[in-house]
Amino acid sequence: MQTNNPISVIHSTPVWLPQTMTWLYHQIRFLSPEIRSHILCERTENLEQFNLPHIHCSENENSFQKIWDYVLKTLRVSPYFSHKTRVTKKLKAGILHSHFGNRGWSDIGLAQLKCLKHIVTFYGYDVNRLPLLHPKWKMRYAQLFDHANLILCEGNHMAECIQKLGCPREKTKVHHLGIDLEKISFKPRSWTAGDPLRFLISATFKEKKGIPNALEALGRLKGKIPFHITIIGDAVQETGSLKEKEKIFNILEKYRLFPQTHLLGFQPMNVLIKKAYKHHIFLSPSITAEDGDTEGGAPVTILEMLASGMPVVSTYHCDIPGIIQHKKSGLLSEERNIDELTENIQWLAENPAEWVSLVETGRSHIENEFDAKNQGIRLARIYQELLNQP
Repeated sequence: MQTNNPISVIHSTPVWLPQTMTWLYHQIRFLSPEIRSHILCERTENLEQFNLPHIHCSENENSFQKIWDYVLKTLRVSPYFSHKTRVTKKLKAGILHSHFGNRGWSDIGLAQLKCLKHIVTFYGYDVNRLPLLHPKWKMRYAQLFDHANLILCEGNHMAECIQKLGCPREKTKVHHLGIDLEKISFKPRSWTAGDPLRFLISATFKEKKGIPNALEALGRLKGKIPFHITIIGDAVQETGSLKEKEKIFNILEKYRLFPQTHLLGFQPMNVLIKKAYKHHIFLSPSITAEDGDTEGGAPVTILEMLASGMPVVSTYHCDIPGIIQHKKSGLLSEERNIDELTENIQWLAENPAEWVSLVETGRSHIENEFDAKNQGIRLARIYQELLNQP
């Protein structure tokens, strides 16, 4: 993309950046040089991993400004933090890119303030869980879809869900998340029957991740296949997440899997990738949670593990089938179907010669559709096209 002047874009997100949101870091870091990004947030964390230029954080404001912002918000004098207003007024931006649907709604007034083109990307819980738990969001999203210029999402399934919420089809566009393929070497796994199969699970302990189902399937295979399990992830301080951790531990106890399971807690991206190369199979059987929570799109870890050359066992959930084709680039089962999940794991154990074909197909698809560099160019093109519209 060639432009005479850089395009300034404000990226609005509450926190820059949780460790589990590497995909947002890549989305901004790999934008074309013609894009000058400014990050607008209320709080920062993990800056040693995700530091970028031009982070405007209200946490760094002086004490008087913080108190003033709090008073304005408490009295509802302004529908958005005045920190946002001050930063936006200073920047000569053309586009406001809100990350997550609820953030987009809170940014409507901000976009109108400076007549900015407004893009909103939905990612998951904001699509299904939020409107189900709090019906007021259906009305709020109606306002958002009326005011925003463009709604981006990860895949076709999510696009359909957003359209069912009332977003016009012409305002909806699929834009895949990208991963840094330069840091993920392709090393197809191999395994010799009789050696322990090493399974990797990596996710926050939430119901939608289906971790208990993965462990239940492995429990059924205990004694038939020698294996080890590594779990990267943990619960967050939410009631549902803590209950999910209890479920996970109960199944490990039920099948006496603790001795062969390594629980590593949350780990940075570089540790996850390093551990991945020491494992044979990645398990990610996502499900629709009882409260309606879903992946929305697909877990980015599936992209990363496939790209690394590791076979993936997952489910027909949201946009996962857009990444994995059953027995062509991975294995899929119906949600919550432990029998199918167990059969798929067993099929991989019985057919190690098929692994290379699976992961080569998967890597090729990821290189074409999910390379962060290419996605950065595509997102920059979206910005340019939007600015060129009247």
